[in-house]
This record gives sequence, C-alpha cells and structure tokens, in this order.
Amino acid sequence: MAHAEVIAPGATIGILGGGQLGRMLAQAAARLGYRCHIFAPEADQPAAQVSAAATRAAYADAAALRAFAAAVSVVTYEFENVPVETVRLLDPLVPVRPGARSLEVAQDRLNEKSFANALGIGTAAFVAVDDADGLKAAIARIAPPAILKTRRLGYDGKGQAVIDDARDLDAAWTTIGKAPAILEARVDFEREISVVVARAADGATACYVPVENRHQAGILDMTTAPAPISPALARDAEALAARVAQALDHVGVLCIELFVTKGGALLMNELAPRVHNSGHWTIDACGASQFEQHIRAVCGLPLGGPERHSDAVMKNLIGDDAARWPALLADPGAHVHLYGKAEARPGRKMGHVTWIKPRTGRQGQN
Repeated sequence: MAHAEVIAPGATIGILGGGQLGRMLAQAAARLGYRCHIFAPEADQPAAQVSAAATRAAYADAAALRAFAAAVSVVTYEFENVPVETVRLLDPLVPVRPGARSLEVAQDRLNEKSFANALGIGTAAFVAVDDADGLKAAIARIAPPAILKTRRLGYDGKGQAVIDDARDLDAAWTTIGKAPAILEARVDFEREISVVVARAADGATACYVPVENRHQAGILDMTTAPAPISPALARDAEALAARVAQALDHVGVLCIELFVTKGGALLMNELAPRVHNSGHWTIDACGASQFEQHIRAVCGLPLGGPERHSDAVMKNLIGDDAARWPALLADPGAHVHLYGKAEARPGRKMGHVTWIKPRTGRQGQN
C-alpha cells in the first residue's frame, strides 16, 4: 500500500462541490492551517463563504478545471454525484482523493449492491430494471412490498417509489421518470444504523462508533450516537465498513448505511464516499471530527482518534426548522450549526443541532 505524499499545512485544498459538507470540510481544514478553494456551478455556495477562493464553473468545463488544478495541491469532493469524467480529467494534474473508483461504485445503485455482494456483504434482494417490461419481470421475482429506485442521482428519498401492490407498476415507473432502476425487496428491519470510517493511503482505518438514524419523508431527521446495539454487532459493522474502504482503495472518509434485521443480521443499504450527515455529531462529541479526519487522510497526515468523549443526539434543521435558531441558541446544551443558506425550502437542510451528554458505555467500545 502506497503512502500518500504529505500535503503540509499552508497548502490549498481543492473541494469539488459547494454545499454544507464542503463548508464544514473547509472549516476543519482552516483549523489545521490549510486554505480551501471551492469548485462548483451554483451561485452563493455555503462552502465558498468560509473558503479562501471559489471557482463557479460547470464540472465539464475543462479549462476551468485545469486552472483549478494549478491553484491547489490536492483535490477532494463533498458529494458523490461529481461526474467521474471530472475526476479523470483532474487526476493526471493533481492528486484526487478519494479516486474515481469510489464514485463509480457509489453513483450507481446496481454497481453498489453488486459490489457489496461480491465482498460477501448482504443486501436487500434486488433486480435491475431497464424498462416497463423489465419492471413487470422484476416484480415476478421480488414480490411486493418493494421499492423501485433510480440507479443514479437519487438521494434524500428522491428517485424512489414504493410498490405495495403489483397494480402500482405503471405509477411507480412514471414516478421515477422511467429511468434505469433497480427493484429492491422491502427489508423488515429493526433499526437503521451507519458507520463512518476514515482510511489513510497506507491502509490504516479509524471507525467512529455506529449510530442509529431515523428518517422523515426519506430525509435523515435524527442520529443517536452510539446506536443501541450489542458490542459484537457494533464490531461487525465497523469491520464491514473498513472492508468496503479497503476494497475501494478509498482515501478519506466514507459512510456505510446499514439495516439491522429483526434476526440480528447486517445488510448494506447504501454507501457514501464522503463525509456524511450521520457523522455531524462528531464535531461536538469527538476529539477529531469526521471532517478533520477527511482532511487528514487526503493530505497524507496521520488519522486522528475516532473515540467520543460524549454520547450525542444530532437533529437536522430542515426547511423552516432553521427559524427556531433563537430558541436553540438559548438552550445552553445545544450546539447549533447553520449552513449560511439564504432560502429555506421544504426538504432543504439548513443546519443541524447536536446535544451531547455523558457517555453511557453502551456497545462497550470507543
């Protein structure tokens, strides 16, 4: 395993994507003495508000990408829908961490689940669906209830349709825009958990304690750290996450979302090759947050310790929830993080708040 060239503090880190994850990466980078340069097509980027430089250009703009590469020492990305072609253009010019492989797997749900199964990791039963006739064939193999998901670009509940009855097929196909998809069996799970893991270029890994996630309308609402699961299951979840990171040769942070079945098994739902919403609690409850870990990994620095000094509950502030900031700031136990977004829209993540409390020792680790 190769050791990454060390990018010393004082250098500039390029970040593809200008959202809140890029913002918190830039804040963590500044704490370690780095500058950040944001590359994204959108106006008024939350990450650009706290960064040294920003380029507003399309991800396919080759000239802008070359100029960006010349201005930074290493490039990373804050979301998984950056075009793989963008990474391939940059890679000969400047180190890109994580690499294209992680994007190729995570951007396509069929690739993602096939990848997991090839590693011996269980998933919900699934069938590829390319057209309406393919959906009819798939529902004969995976009986309702089932979920139809677009293979690409779905997140926060988008690009999905629940099928409770075989008569729902036409409506479901229309709902997802008649795009290439997979049909997944519904999992009768006890809880949803996730594991955030950091991996360095030399193969060293550091896992945060598994957490429990609760969703509303397909969007993460609340994360509880640690998840109320057994120490043995927690160890298995961490080992699974580290195995995925190693198989991808991933450098940086990634998150594995898992179902815990009522029989106590772990099934991988999705992977995110980046810092993740369910890891935001680490900012306030751990010595080294997931954002600091990512910066350390992509710059070739030693990973920080993932141990928590406190248990935590993190709640997303969605849409108008952010208008509660006066009451939240009046709560001495609340750690409020607002993302600098000008317009609150339904379903839009405007910030989050974390409450920390003394450790319970659950899971017997970290």
